[in-house]
Amino acid sequence: MRFCRVSDWLAWQEQLHPRAIDLGLDRLQSTLRALAWRRPSCPIITVGGTNGKGSTVALLTRILSESGYRVGTFSSPHLIRYNERIRIAEHEIDDVSLLVAFERIDAARGAQTLTFFEFNALAALLVFETAGVDAIVLEVGMGGRLDAANVVDADAAVICSIALDHWEWLGNDVETIGAEKAGILRPGRPAILGARQMPNSIARIAEQLGAEVQQLGRDFDWQRETTGWSWRGRSHKYERLPPPALRGEIQLDNASASLAALAELSKRLPVDKPAIERGLRTVNVPGRFQVTKTVGSEIEWVLDVGHNPAAAHTLARSLNESPRRTPTIAVFAALADKDVAGIVAQLAGCFGARVGSQLSGGRARGTAALTER
Repeated sequence: MRFCRVSDWLAWQEQLHPRAIDLGLDRLQSTLRALAWRRPSCPIITVGGTNGKGSTVALLTRILSESGYRVGTFSSPHLIRYNERIRIAEHEIDDVSLLVAFERIDAARGAQTLTFFEFNALAALLVFETAGVDAIVLEVGMGGRLDAANVVDADAAVICSIALDHWEWLGNDVETIGAEKAGILRPGRPAILGARQMPNSIARIAEQLGAEVQQLGRDFDWQRETTGWSWRGRSHKYERLPPPALRGEIQLDNASASLAALAELSKRLPVDKPAIERGLRTVNVPGRFQVTKTVGSEIEWVLDVGHNPAAAHTLARSLNESPRRTPTIAVFAALADKDVAGIVAQLAGCFGARVGSQLSGGRARGTAALTER
């Protein structure tokens, strides 16, 4: 074995490929062939879009888990531990399984170099192949068409939203970005669009492919009720649902898209209303408007990983909807490729003061560049 610790493998993977971000599927496909990998027979849902992916992945995973299914979940990035990215039955993958997967990938790749994220996606696929899961939920890391998660043909695809982000790689307008995101759609398979407004490029590509498109507000929708909300789709309808245990009205859009995807797969993965209710009540996404308090203090912390203007707009709405008795201070850090000016503009008026911080890694933006905005 090349390394005996996960941390050593990760440090090596970060330096292996000439570029940290190098979108494409050729390296993944050739490595999977060398591994003799076989796609699991269970249903696979791929979730893409700009914002809302993490919440939708969590909602799908929770509802399926409450229905008694053993779910393999792939998401990124991690907050604390790399192991968070790969979960079996909602438990982080253990180090031994990661070491075995990394060793297999390293042996199969030959002279082919792989990016950090490609190693990550391949490890997830190997783990899911042998774990005996009933369903797999994959989160797209960047874009869609050339993202590592798209190496697998999904039985249903969800696109949550489209906004400007990662334009260095995806394009500098929503139509171009939408076309990249639409790359996860497949002919004859459900394409769930979880926003009321989507770029025309997605509909055009879906029509060319013959994907079975369903869009929020047209083919499925939600409505507030006195004590909760209701949802209706093409073949299913649920009333008196509890609100998702995630902050912000946007989560009803994400929950609606999740229910639409599950309805399309109901013959293979039937779920009932009690499981949906339990999933909605217990869903948890660390780092998405996560509210916590300092022990022994009245200081309340709101942790949010939003990293583009659209996400900042949602954060601002949630902050403005939350009662606050004392001034709010922002501790803010960002990567160098993020639209800091756009993010700050969306959050104008939400904070009494701002403190710049700095992330680790080569892509981090320095504190001076943050405080001058």
